[in-house]
Amino acid sequence: MKNFAYVQAISAADAVRKVQTTQNAQFIAGGTNLVDRLKVFLDTPAQVVDISHLEGKAIESIPNGGIRIGALATNTAVADHPRIRQDYPLLSRAILAGASQQIRNIATVGGNLLQRTRCPYYYDTAFACNKRQPGTGCPAIQGINRMHAILGASDRCIAVHPSDMCVALAALNAIVEVEGASGKRQIPFNDFHRLPENTPDRDTNLQPGELITAVILPPLPFAKTGVYLKLRDRASYTFALVSVATAIDVRANRIHAVRLALGGVAHKPWRSLQAEAFLNGKLATPETFQQAAAIALQGAKPLTHNAFKVDMAKQAIQRALTISAQGGGVV
Repeated sequence: MKNFAYVQAISAADAVRKVQTTQNAQFIAGGTNLVDRLKVFLDTPAQVVDISHLEGKAIESIPNGGIRIGALATNTAVADHPRIRQDYPLLSRAILAGASQQIRNIATVGGNLLQRTRCPYYYDTAFACNKRQPGTGCPAIQGINRMHAILGASDRCIAVHPSDMCVALAALNAIVEVEGASGKRQIPFNDFHRLPENTPDRDTNLQPGELITAVILPPLPFAKTGVYLKLRDRASYTFALVSVATAIDVRANRIHAVRLALGGVAHKPWRSLQAEAFLNGKLATPETFQQAAAIALQGAKPLTHNAFKVDMAKQAIQRALTISAQGGGVV
């Protein structure tokens, strides 16, 4: 870890100003991912701006019936919040599946959105990596790629996004509030993260110096049927091979609305809009769910070691949709 200056911000605007006026400065809140990267010299900031003491921890209902979650709210606070557990249970379940209790107690919502891939080639500076240094190559493509992407990858990067929370937020069509030098703005969640394409070093569409201030959950009555299904190598804390976040509105066995997002398969949380469109108006049958799963995995491009993810994702989608159609519950 290289030496860096440390300062505390007194407001969101002050934090933005400090990052923008100091070359190579970064925000820190919980630090559960940033500190890991500092230790292995992936990040070498000249200055770290501490925002952990700012306002922004509140989780509150908003007039339209949704919820506004402050970016500094901890993962534990969100997962345990009564309204989240009652009205958006897939978010609570995704968080509880995503990390150890110790990490959840300190990790923040904003930090969760900004965590970077756990691709071993990215973390090991002995290897080239386009995400770490554009133009150097992607050894994972010809290397050990069991954990890597089958959807939305490019010839520059096949890393996957590691977050569980973000898969649930994608399914819930959340909105990200940010503040920067040009003021405040909102970003639809599906537009927040980026696919690798030719710029794998850019994970999000944040502008330089912009700070996440909150995440908004729009009202979604049928989110109460929400399911988060995570398939992984072991039941204890580890990253998903494949995960599914879904919620479905079924009346008289006919689907009136549905949300479907996948994790562990792409460079960003993967919302399957095509599968959602197919499901709308259909009967909630095993055959329908099987067809939807096939649509969700159209275009999948498995690699040498991860072809199993295609069938695994299809089976997971069918199971999650079935449970959600029955009213949801713990998977």
